[in-house]
Amino acid sequence: MRGRKPPKPAAPAAAPPTSAGQNYRDLALKMYPHVCGRCGRTFAHSSLHELTVHHRNHNHDDNPADGSNWELLCLYCHDNEHQRQVERQKTVAPRTTGVATGQPFAGLKDLLKK
Repeated sequence: MRGRKPPKPAAPAAAPPTSAGQNYRDLALKMYPHVCGRCGRTFAHSSLHELTVHHRNHNHDDNPADGSNWELLCLYCHDNEHQRQVERQKTVAPRTTGVATGQPFAGLKDLLKK
């Protein structure tokens, strides 16, 4: 195997680009202090992997360059926020019946005359 070159390492996967062509996580970490927006936990550089970017309107394609749709949340608060969103969607059931057509007081006038 002498004389053979080792294979080149694979390039890391690219993150979803923003309109400016940059990774929104990197932008958010530069823009905001490294503090969870819910519980207030502060993150050192070595633990930034535990800090996530949450999309406030839950649309991951909405990445404005000013960061107005982002907030930094720790893993626990981020999971909690998404669980709350799931619970809200469960309680707001779509209307499955049509408009009410019954007339519950139709005979009331006659009953009151008696």
